[in-house]
Amino acid sequence: MVLNIEAIIWYLFILDAIGANIAVLFLKKWWNKKKLSKYIPLKGFWTLVYLVLVLWVGFTLYRLGILPY
Repeated sequence: MVLNIEAIIWYLFILDAIGANIAVLFLKKWWNKKKLSKYIPLKGFWTLVYLVLVLWVGFTLYRLGILPY
């Protein structure tokens, strides 16, 4: 099993997508108190789209044999 750069990058993206969805579901009030929320708002639909796209890329990488599991 060889862990290549594409797999590492995908694992970082999936962690980010899951974290964004958790933030939308549970930490929305906390996020709205931050100054950065004016520039990067959390919207449930777009974080869900982000998660689906990352999963789609992961499925493709798995079928190509790049992701080990």
